[in-house]
Amino acid sequence: MKKILVADDDRNILYLISEVLAKGDYEVAQAVNGDHALKLARETRPDLIVLDIMMPGMDGFKVLRELKADPQTGGIKVVVISAKTKPEDVEKGMAAGADHYFTKPFKISELTAKIREILE
Repeated sequence: MKKILVADDDRNILYLISEVLAKGDYEVAQAVNGDHALKLARETRPDLIVLDIMMPGMDGFKVLRELKADPQTGGIKVVVISAKTKPEDVEKGMAAGADHYFTKPFKISELTAKIREILE
């Protein structure tokens, strides 16, 4: 069973994504801020992280840069979901190592399809 870490400070989005992924036969862990996301990623080594950008403490861009700089977590796939919708934000996320960048609002069906595609 593939492991996915969902990191978002909006508990409604966190719950929605986590529930849908759990029903899709993924093992799901949750983090509500960037520091917790980075700690869980290092401890559990998920196959993929769904990462919000605007979170308290360490933002998603910094989490992404730290993950990719660490040889132990650098290979983890990352799908960004963010309300930061400017082209330069998307470019920044992709340059930091994201495998895909969704802007909010997003369709949960598109997110789960992209996760399946990345994990195949």
